[in-house]
Amino acid sequence: MKILISNDDGYLAPGINALAAALAPIADIVVVAPDSNRSGASNSLTLDRPLSVQQAANGFYFVNGTPTDCVHVALTGMLAERPDLVVSGINNGPNMGDDTLYSGTVAAATEGYLFGIPAIAFSQGAFGWEHIEDAARHARDIIEQYMASLPAPYLLNVNIPNLPYAQLRAPLATRLGRRHQAEPVIRAQDPRGREIFWIGPPGATKDAGPGTDFHACAEGRTSITPLQIDLTHTTQLDVLTKALA
Repeated sequence: MKILISNDDGYLAPGINALAAALAPIADIVVVAPDSNRSGASNSLTLDRPLSVQQAANGFYFVNGTPTDCVHVALTGMLAERPDLVVSGINNGPNMGDDTLYSGTVAAATEGYLFGIPAIAFSQGAFGWEHIEDAARHARDIIEQYMASLPAPYLLNVNIPNLPYAQLRAPLATRLGRRHQAEPVIRAQDPRGREIFWIGPPGATKDAGPGTDFHACAEGRTSITPLQIDLTHTTQLDVLTKALA
């Protein structure tokens, strides 16, 4: 099996290094990741300048661009063979509910899916990298035990609790929860006294009941949510069609 690995925390992040180490014994892996942290980059492509690809001493490739850039460049210009799977992460912190719209981790997996390749985004349920090697081992288990039974291509969003491996139970199939709107921006001043703004923290959970990714992780369970790309609001489409008739 050939696996392309990327992320949004950058090629030096503990998450991608742990994931690559866990998957190397079961697959032919290639790592192509951003040169620095690109969290929140979503599905953006860099179109205003050229991209460069360099190779680190450990064999990882790093790109001066977004997570989507990394997967796009790998699939269309770098790799001699198409991978069997695109894996992104492991992210430092959760990507649940509305977070998936902003997540560079999910975006890297999405780019693989758009090329017709099965793809999985892995994140930890809390920030701080605690038990990251255990999470990587659990991620390998998920790939080995469950993924062959799914119709390809698929796009999965996986959130793994920050727990020791022995305490990680079988995953749950979940839907995305919802958050309230984000907290206000944080006002500050730069060294020259000019007003600047920091994006505030995400809002509290609004829909975190049973069956959601938020609820699964709160219960100490790994959540696996299948995602799709079609953003069409089918109900409104029917209403609009009648209105325009």
